[in-house]
Amino acid sequence: MNADSKRIKVTLVRSLSGRLKAHQACARGLGLRRMHHTVEVLDTPENRGMVNKIHYLLKVEGV
Repeated sequence: MNADSKRIKVTLVRSLSGRLKAHQACARGLGLRRMHHTVEVLDTPENRGMVNKIHYLLKVEGV
């Protein structure tokens, strides 16, 4: 990963319990483990797709 690669900060703000398994898998794929857990991920099309799929569970910030 180079120094100029774009990153986004993603925070899980709603619970994963009772959600579709695919949506839970997206959260795990982004590295989110529990409520109010924040991770920084690379701004790639793959990560953007996961963020878009579970946007209603997340707070997203550009870094």
